[in-house]
Amino acid sequence: MPPDYSGQNLQGRSFKGQNLTGANFSKADIKGANFTNAILKDADFTGTKAGLQRRWTIGLLMSSWLLSGISGFFSITFGVFVAYLFNTEAQRTANFIAGIVCLIVMLVFWIITIYKGLTTGLGAVAFAFAFAFAVAFVGAVAFTGAGAGAFAFALAFAVAFAVAFAGAFAVAFAGAFAVAFTGAVAGVFAVTVTVTVAVAVVLALTVAFAGAFASAVAGAGAFAVAFTGGFAVVFTLFSAYIGWRSLAGNEKEAWVRSFAIAFAATGGTSFCNADLTDADFTGATLKNTDLRKSNLTRTRFYEAKKLDFARVDNSILANLGVLNLLVTGNGREKSYADANLKGANLIGADLKEANLKDADITEATFQGACLERANLTLAQAVGTNFTSTQMTGACVEAWNIESTTKLDNVDCRFIYLLENYKPGTDDRERRPSSGDFQPGEFTKLFEEVLNTVDLIFRDGIDWKAFVNAFQTVQDQNQGTELALQSIENKGDGVVVVKVGVPFDVDKEKIHSDFTQNYQVALQAVEEKYKAQLQAKDEQIVIYRQTSGEMAEIVKLLASKPINVQVDNKVENKNMTNSNDASRKIEIGSVGRDFNASGQALNLGDISGTVTNTINELAASPVPDKPGIKELLTQLQAAIEADTNLPPEDKADALEQVKALAEVGKSPQEGGMQKAGKTAIKILKGTIASLPSATKLVEQCSNLLPLISTFLGLG
Repeated sequence: MPPDYSGQNLQGRSFKGQNLTGANFSKADIKGANFTNAILKDADFTGTKAGLQRRWTIGLLMSSWLLSGISGFFSITFGVFVAYLFNTEAQRTANFIAGIVCLIVMLVFWIITIYKGLTTGLGAVAFAFAFAFAVAFVGAVAFTGAGAGAFAFALAFAVAFAVAFAGAFAVAFAGAFAVAFTGAVAGVFAVTVTVTVAVAVVLALTVAFAGAFASAVAGAGAFAVAFTGGFAVVFTLFSAYIGWRSLAGNEKEAWVRSFAIAFAATGGTSFCNADLTDADFTGATLKNTDLRKSNLTRTRFYEAKKLDFARVDNSILANLGVLNLLVTGNGREKSYADANLKGANLIGADLKEANLKDADITEATFQGACLERANLTLAQAVGTNFTSTQMTGACVEAWNIESTTKLDNVDCRFIYLLENYKPGTDDRERRPSSGDFQPGEFTKLFEEVLNTVDLIFRDGIDWKAFVNAFQTVQDQNQGTELALQSIENKGDGVVVVKVGVPFDVDKEKIHSDFTQNYQVALQAVEEKYKAQLQAKDEQIVIYRQTSGEMAEIVKLLASKPINVQVDNKVENKNMTNSNDASRKIEIGSVGRDFNASGQALNLGDISGTVTNTINELAASPVPDKPGIKELLTQLQAAIEADTNLPPEDKADALEQVKALAEVGKSPQEGGMQKAGKTAIKILKGTIASLPSATKLVEQCSNLLPLISTFLGLG
């Protein structure tokens, strides 16, 4: 029986590496608890309180105040430098230069940071530092004419710039980090920001008053005192603004927020690398919680508090929009296009009219959710649970589903198979075309897709290569029954072949195996056609496109006793490529005697002709050493004995043996040399489509080089 820790004080407890499947932690205090590497499948964490223990909270808040103090100190440093602008006695000294430099650097830094972010602002100032120093030195030499004076001038300029840069970094980072860090720790945003800024301002004003007073005594005046203090306050408030912006989720300061949250999670509740599959955190407080590398498949975060202050790294929670959806369950009319929702728990969520185009919703659960009129175009929905989901009016163009996708009891009156209207029409391929689905019909519509592998050919099909690849895949997957279900011509050379497979088969492997074998067979067939017809690449493309036409498909299938049905109905069409004008051919199976040409072949007559031609050649003068006649006889016998070679290919191969025999009669003639090379290429292309372990492949690999040598073909 799973352990029950409900309502207990578990602060600081270690559950590291334990198997706590189904454990009950509801309403428990798990601040500072360690669940690293634990197995927490189906665990109940509803209403729990995670995060930092009190001593950690106090220590981290003190650290944030220290950072605020550093920010205030450097703010005063800037104010003092800038105050030299108002000291009339110092306007001809290096201090005056320092004041100008600090003022310019700060203004540039503020502008760039506000519009481009803190990182860009600091980078721009760092680049300007090197450039400004070089310009200052060259200018000093040019206008003063004195090396020592030039050096002093440039040194003063460089020091001022260095102080300005270091101060800008310290103020902006320390202040921004203090605000972000305090907010992440304390959680009461308005109060902590006020306290942080107040501490920084008090320190800044104190130091400012002392420094400004000294300046005033030296002749700077009351205005300099006021300006110094004001400058410090403004700069401190600026750093607080950067911190506030990072907490608000601004992408320009995302690194500040991430850094602060990561540091604040130190000592907090840790679920690092834990398995939280199907765990329930409904209503839990998850501030300062470490969820790095944890398995969050279908983890429930509905109404969780302070989840945006948890350390989540690259999980689906890193996207604040997705995090908000998981917490609130409200995604109505919002866009999650291209979003990572893999394994998301969206039970009962409101996603009416939401845009989930090209989103990864693999292994996610939408049980009881509302997806009415949602856009699921190109969505990856393998292993996704849509049980009892409301999907009326949803668009499912080219969504990726398979046998692990659950579509039980889906509430749907109609769907659309196209995201956009067909050109010049208002047709989005509604299903059903008229009326509404009856109970259970939605699921039945997709049963064909769930138990098939779709093979898409964009440049037509070479049917000889297709049959060879189909047979090879069948041989490679012994025990897996593959059935050719339908062929659909989509136009523009696009043909979709649906292959029926068992419910639990690895469809990805079948698709990958077929794709690889088809490419190998296609290359072999194309090499054969190139040699046989002496065709160019353009002619081969035309041949393949032509073979994709339905009339050609019917001709190619004519020799096999199959059930050919031309059907313009669209109810059972492929979900990934829909076209009302497509025609569908239902066929039974493809056997090894598939004859792509549709012509009966008399191999006996061909074999006899080849034998007669070979017999016209002279026998080898050396009894134990075969000549061209003996080699061609062996090649003929090997081809005729092979059971893997289709009849048409066997006939072609025998014709090439006959051609080689003709070459053997007059091998030195120029035309004969070309014919012999062509015959060798065709034979190699023919056997290339066979499995490498076939006996014919082995025999040809030995015989063809010897025949080429005898005939002087190189």
